[in-house]
Amino acid sequence: MTDATRVQAPACLDIKSANLPLVALMLKSTDLQAVQEELNRRLGDVPDFFDNEPLLIDLSGALAAARRAGHEAQAIDFAALLALLAPYKVKPIAVRGGSAEHMAAAQAAGLLSAPEARVVASSPPSAEPSSAPEPVSEPASEPAPAAEVSPPSGAMLIDKPLRSGQQIYARGRDLVVMAMVNAGAEVIADGSIHVYAPLRGKAIAGARGNTQARIFAQSLEAELLSIAGIYRTSEVPLAPAVRGKPAMVRLLTQDGEEKLIMQALGA
Repeated sequence: MTDATRVQAPACLDIKSANLPLVALMLKSTDLQAVQEELNRRLGDVPDFFDNEPLLIDLSGALAAARRAGHEAQAIDFAALLALLAPYKVKPIAVRGGSAEHMAAAQAAGLLSAPEARVVASSPPSAEPSSAPEPVSEPASEPAPAAEVSPPSGAMLIDKPLRSGQQIYARGRDLVVMAMVNAGAEVIADGSIHVYAPLRGKAIAGARGNTQARIFAQSLEAELLSIAGIYRTSEVPLAPAVRGKPAMVRLLTQDGEEKLIMQALGA
């Protein structure tokens, strides 16, 4: 009589915890028309900005706004919201921060409830003077951008002029442009933007919420400036102290409001 040795087959799977990086959409209103207008204003020129990334919809801001106004937050048509988000190439997968009715409606639309999800808050710029209310400061003793000859570590480097209609996006890093950014061109970075030439097009730094990002230009003539979603268009003319001059743009919080501060750079 022979004994057959039983051989354990190798496991064909394991189950472990995993973390998934998400983009968070922080809704401050349940008015989908207003949400669509805001998305078009911020991202209308960048339809493929998110590249099919998973999205968390955070309703806590909308709930808080409704309570401050003394009423309950309105119901949300999640099917309409998902259709509204589809052109921006995001993949909504979860919702947090809504009322019980919101969460039930979200789950009915196929979204997960993620009450324990946490949105990473960007740190505000440090050591900023609280007594600087004006958006343009006097020329400082900082070196002009042209004096910085080496790009930041890991930055994307562009050494050719950008024509109208061209768009460059430095995902997850700084962007350094060594030639002119013409009107109608767009430079976008998750970090800071350095333009060692005239900046006449659109510059969007801190595209994913980095409030410490900055914009540097050898000649600031931009038609749009934005850091972490706070923007300024050409409808508000640049001050003479910075227009056409070496300048830096940064984000500053004053009296609870985030503002773009433009500072001339000189010797």
